[in-house]
Amino acid sequence: MDKTLPHDHHQPVETVLANMPDTGRFAQAAAVFQQVSDGSRLRIFWFLCHCEECVSDIAAAMGMSSAAVSHHLKSLRMHGLITSRRVGKEMHYTLADTGPAKLLHRLIEDYLEMNCPL
Repeated sequence: MDKTLPHDHHQPVETVLANMPDTGRFAQAAAVFQQVSDGSRLRIFWFLCHCEECVSDIAAAMGMSSAAVSHHLKSLRMHGLITSRRVGKEMHYTLADTGPAKLLHRLIEDYLEMNCPL
């Protein structure tokens, strides 16, 4: 370890620091967790964990404008939490098959003390 800590508390600090991911990895994790800091985005994400829908249907279900929903979808997709596919002229969105997406889905349902409805 290159760092000398000011106090020795008899903890395995060297081992912990040797295995700590770099700052960039923590920044990536923080960006994913920021996605759930907005209640509307969180509702949209949870909704898409259970179905695949287009923007206009998501907007109607959430009671939001299509523009607001599109803004949230862009952010969720950019962070790898949802995916999209073209169906005719529409884009359909659903939960991404990624570890972070599945983790957030479980976290939300655990926090809300509910079970997946499907």
